[in-house]
Amino acid sequence: MKYKFFALLFFFALQMQAQQTIKTPSGYDFKVKDNVACTPVKSQDRTGTCWSFSTVSFLESELLRQGKGTYDLSEMYIVRNIYKDKAMNYVLRQGKAQFSQGSLNHDVMRAFKKNGIVPEAAYSGKQEGETKHDHSELVAGLKGYLDGIMKSKRLSTKWMRGFEGILDAYLGEMPETFEYAGKEMSAEAFTKDMGLNADDYVELTSYTHHPFYEQFVLEIPDNYSNGSYYNVPLSDLTAVVDNALANGYSVAWDGDVSEKGFDARQGIAVVPTDADREDLYEMPGKEMNVTQADRQTTFLSYSTTDDHLMHLTGTAVDQNGTKYYLTKNSWGEISDHKGFLYMSEPYFKLKTVGVLVHKDAVPAQIKQRLQI
Repeated sequence: MKYKFFALLFFFALQMQAQQTIKTPSGYDFKVKDNVACTPVKSQDRTGTCWSFSTVSFLESELLRQGKGTYDLSEMYIVRNIYKDKAMNYVLRQGKAQFSQGSLNHDVMRAFKKNGIVPEAAYSGKQEGETKHDHSELVAGLKGYLDGIMKSKRLSTKWMRGFEGILDAYLGEMPETFEYAGKEMSAEAFTKDMGLNADDYVELTSYTHHPFYEQFVLEIPDNYSNGSYYNVPLSDLTAVVDNALANGYSVAWDGDVSEKGFDARQGIAVVPTDADREDLYEMPGKEMNVTQADRQTTFLSYSTTDDHLMHLTGTAVDQNGTKYYLTKNSWGEISDHKGFLYMSEPYFKLKTVGVLVHKDAVPAQIKQRLQI
């Protein structure tokens, strides 16, 4: 999952402004249709924490949608709490579990519900003098520590304090209180003041090895917490996302970006019928007619894997009428689209692993079938 673990280093970017037509040097002409408000693009730098950046960006859009103003929330506050949660899971399972940088949208929502969140200014996850995130040494140290303490015949009660000491050294100590908007606040008070309810959000996927309109634990490596997804047909999954974006709700996206047709620097994600054509990024071309069976085949063969999470903030069409999803990435200000990219509908249908949305964004008929 190289895209999770080796994201490029770039500067912070300003939010791409709404515009009617965008003509790129490559020859793609995009006309934006739906454009949900979102906060500026950030960079996850040398970390595998796209899941936190994408989901926190989603939460910031939810605050904008609900008229609560612009927030800059701390991705690393969530990351730190997830590291602790994963450590407990790893140790209790005696190393027979996943301990890595990767996680999923529902992990952020669980951490948000349990521990709250703080502003970026209160906890950046960077030590004094640091301008970039880099967790390569941190994660090696955390896992080495856990593997070391599990060699003991009897585990002491002190190991978590030692684990947190490593987190303190690399990410900084967690603030008990901080000043925000002229008031001294705790994470609990700050989160309560925002008024977001983590239980208002649902995750959906679409695979045929489980029954439709039921929940199941999605079998992907980063689902260490055994989170459940509502399983719906592909047509319903697309309908949910389209309904959300058309009505001002953004969508947190989890999927595969290892295809030849995905290039964040070009700002394009497509699944062409001929992936080797030389003008792939110069002009739109014919794409696959993706079916439910195609999704299942690529998932079972490992051709589709959970390797990156991003934030869908709108829709657009190109000059041929092909629909795209305006997608906010977390690799900084790259491409002519300032850190955003255009994901075609065929790419979405084939390479989406799961999505997170507000339950009110789900069309009534689908919502009724899911009993949510």
